[in-house]
Amino acid sequence: MKAFYAEEQKRHDPKAFLSSGAPLPNPEKPERVERLLAGAKSAGCTIERPRNHGLGPVSAVHTPEYLDFLEHIFTRWERIEGASAEVIPNIHPIARNGSYPASAVGQAGYHMADTACPISGETWQSALWSAWSAVEAAEAVMSGAPAAYALCRPPGHHAFADVAGGFCFINNSAVAAQVLRKTAARVAILDVDLHHGNGTQGIFYARADVLTVSLHADPVRFYPFFWGHADERGEGPGLGYNLNLPLPRKSADAAFLEALGTAFQRIRAFSPDALVVALGLDAFEGDPFGGLSVTTPGFSRIGEAIAKLGLPTVIVQEGGYLCDELGKNLTAFLTGFGGKAR
Repeated sequence: MKAFYAEEQKRHDPKAFLSSGAPLPNPEKPERVERLLAGAKSAGCTIERPRNHGLGPVSAVHTPEYLDFLEHIFTRWERIEGASAEVIPNIHPIARNGSYPASAVGQAGYHMADTACPISGETWQSALWSAWSAVEAAEAVMSGAPAAYALCRPPGHHAFADVAGGFCFINNSAVAAQVLRKTAARVAILDVDLHHGNGTQGIFYARADVLTVSLHADPVRFYPFFWGHADERGEGPGLGYNLNLPLPRKSADAAFLEALGTAFQRIRAFSPDALVVALGLDAFEGDPFGGLSVTTPGFSRIGEAIAKLGLPTVIVQEGGYLCDELGKNLTAFLTGFGGKAR
């Protein structure tokens, strides 16, 4: 299987975030890349550098207002006397009803859902190359590859059309799905990250051409809290095209695979031409976030089960944080999916 990654993706190096009001080291560290690269290579992947695809694929799912903000906000932030070293919002609108602030501080609050996505001088380029890795993987699948892996870092599934959040800036899975739509009439996105893919859901919530399905820790007491509940089914033309499968905390392999069976039933009913897997490895029992309890062999079974759908598949890296087994979990998933044989 081909894997796509660019070294520029390591340059984004967020320093801190707030968790339950306390400042902590940001877990979305560049070191994740080294462990994921090792895991992909152990699964037999060949690593290729993506091309610069410009803003076209990104602007197909994100607003120009938001992309302009991401590109220029750090330079504007630096002009503020006494500002923090990274762009971190300190105010958020209760409602986003059309008014748009001119100030950098106001726009940061408007376009950033939380404090977990600080923006530095390297963030914009890292996020672009992350998205271009997803574009390249999608194009490989469109050209006939059964599957391709995009090592996307920073991740993307918490990014809405005009809002960053949860370590995410550009929604790589959504970008990949939109690219696939050039040749695929219908695309399904299956998100198996620990956290609900709220940004992905938001982007496609009113659309019937992209089915969004997410398995995740129940958000009633877990991030992202406000999205990911079972009664969120889509709206307008998209009603019935969104499925959330929240799992009790500490759910392990058996519960995850049972929910996956429900997800497959909906995907088969949708009859997509291609699949995007938003691959979070943070459902692992030893991940620092500790929300679910999937084992390393469990990831192999998850990969094997998804492969049986028999769909052209783009695997987009989402979460999965620093622990000894991070690379091994990716190897397990990819070899379960097909690894060297695909």
